[in-house]
Amino acid sequence: MKLSADKLSPRHRIEKAHLLKRLDRKKGKWGPKHPRHRLLEALFAFSKYRERSVAEVEKWRKGYKRLSKGDRKIMEAAGVDYKKKLDDIEALITTNAGLCESIIANALSYYAIEQSELNAYIKEAEKAKRQPDRTSVTQALKHFVRDWSSDGAKERDDAFSCIIHMLHNLGLPKSKNQPLKVLLPGAGLGRLAHEIACLGEEYEVTTNEYSPYINLAYNYLLNHTTLHSSTFNPFIDSLSHRLSTTDILRPVTFPATRLHPDVLLVEGDFTTILVGEKGNYDVLITHFFIDTAQNLISYFSTIHALLKKGGKWVNFGPLMYGTNPYVQLSLDEIVRVVEGMGFHFEDMASVYESEDGNACGGLSVEGRKVRGKEARYGGDEKALTRNVFLAQGWVAVKN
Repeated sequence: MKLSADKLSPRHRIEKAHLLKRLDRKKGKWGPKHPRHRLLEALFAFSKYRERSVAEVEKWRKGYKRLSKGDRKIMEAAGVDYKKKLDDIEALITTNAGLCESIIANALSYYAIEQSELNAYIKEAEKAKRQPDRTSVTQALKHFVRDWSSDGAKERDDAFSCIIHMLHNLGLPKSKNQPLKVLLPGAGLGRLAHEIACLGEEYEVTTNEYSPYINLAYNYLLNHTTLHSSTFNPFIDSLSHRLSTTDILRPVTFPATRLHPDVLLVEGDFTTILVGEKGNYDVLITHFFIDTAQNLISYFSTIHALLKKGGKWVNFGPLMYGTNPYVQLSLDEIVRVVEGMGFHFEDMASVYESEDGNACGGLSVEGRKVRGKEARYGGDEKALTRNVFLAQGWVAVKN
């Protein structure tokens, strides 16, 4: 089952037309930053998933072979069949590669790319000895777990409960005839956006995502919406922090819930792709997003520009900076900078109080109206480690 193209709304059709224009080779300078080049590079990486993953297993096999016969016998005597474990992982790599191939096939159709063009790109990349980005592929696949499987429920609940609670209490007028226009940049595979769309016709939800790896996975999802119709094994890429081999090998199915057909994805750089949307949004939600910025100030400026006067910026996430950031601001510095750029932080004392106590945690900076709550991200509930952050939540209003 898929979200049929003939049932797309006018805004979906308009955005698809804009996307295909942006992907035209003749538009802009051809090179690594061109949208089509970035898309082909991601397709190249998906096409090499099996090859790169098997190469990793071969490294593990070489490590095992470096053990002496006596050491291997100790393991075997304990009932540890390490060779079989690696053989099982390699077999499951083939299963995951099948999903990658389906993602590629879906993308070639969706983006109107011929197989011959992709083949030529791959041939050129191999000639240049360019290594495909296996990590970005495996991370994109793991987003299926986080956003659309039952395994990701705890991780989603940590964050979504706070964000949805804030959204319900923003005090902005909304109706079916005049829905709140909500934008979620850096939306990943979009589960939060779909949860918001499911709240009712009073919300018109738009997402934005820069990563072509994520967008390839998302567009596959849109065309495979039957519950639990896709299966893969997301945890076979690492042997660290594992309770058992069974946990490593276990399959995950998705989607565990239905998608909402009205959510719109705009692919591209958040700071430039929505330039024609200034003052268009009532609510902008940044969920585990602002610390991805290379230029944090540019993110803040874009958020301010896209919101209507009186529009509200809902944030929930950590400050784990990456991607060679120009600046790395502390929380109190962010608050001062954002206030200086034309926002005021809303006093959410009563809003944060929920039936279950406090949906968004306690105050992080006294008097600053920002709250902190522990939230997990990108982990495995059955692993022996946790990626836990004291995520910061706030509502800032455009003056």
